Amino acid sequence: MPSNATPDGVLLLDKPAGITSTRALAAAKRALGAAKGGHTGTLDPFATGLLPLVFGEATKFSRFLIDSTKAYEATLSLGEETPTGDPESPVTRTTYEVPDLARIDEVLCFFEGVQQQIPPMHSALHVGGRRLYEYARQGVEVVREPRSIEIFELKRLELEGNKLVVSVLCSKGTYVRVLAADIGCALGCGAYLTALRRTQVGPFSVQSAVASAELEARGEAWGRARLLPVPALVSELGRLDASSEQAARFRHGRDIEAAGYSAGQPVAIFGSDGEFLGVAQAREDGWLAPLRLMAEQGEIA
Repeated sequence: MPSNATPDGVLLLDKPAGITSTRALAAAKRALGAAKGGHTGTLDPFATGLLPLVFGEATKFSRFLIDSTKAYEATLSLGEETPTGDPESPVTRTTYEVPDLARIDEVLCFFEGVQQQIPPMHSALHVGGRRLYEYARQGVEVVREPRSIEIFELKRLELEGNKLVVSVLCSKGTYVRVLAADIGCALGCGAYLTALRRTQVGPFSVQSAVASAELEARGEAWGRARLLPVPALVSELGRLDASSEQAARFRHGRDIEAAGYSAGQPVAIFGSDGEFLGVAQAREDGWLAPLRLMAEQGEIA
């Protein structure tokens, strides 16, 4: 029997290849009987792996997971290039050159650290009120500002023929297909991304995710039982266990005094009973200003 209550929580979904993140979300909403939901950073249609989905009150706090580090397993085809840097466009250049392992490992080490990356034309970023891929489909090249990213770890896992498999641990905003093309350029042979699997987002691992097909087959009650609680989204933030007075002020959207946090730092606020109340942002004067508040039960009803 479907429930009328809107679920609140986080679902770790293992997205299959061949569908968009939006389509995966729509299917999950139907399976859970959820009216309100969102995702915490898209995966390209050809990519697979961890896609955390948020429902109900959890949608208010999705930004804190979007800002988290991500981990991937990526397969590069060395000696080949495509216009989009991935398998969604045909191979337009082939060299058949494959560098030796020593050179590959040397280049991979070079890409670790903070760097500037230019977003690809085939992306969903907005420029001039339109998404970049809309310009790309019309054959229009738009100037894109480079963005600062960080590659924390880039390791070779396997090389078979011209197929190089690497693990990537990176900051938010990193385009792995751009990284693949840049690696190919540095190797002198060219490369494009043939497969991508996201294995981790912040504290969450794909090993704990449910498959889309199983979610749809098992039904609403089974799916809802696998929702993580809303506070799972803020587990990497600073934390304040508020006093009764602080909790009352925060619930009413008022600043609370709490020193010891860096200016601009987001802080998860919990009541004295352990109830998650929302997230505040630290100010320079030692006060915390409310950013997002959990609705109280009466408001939800």
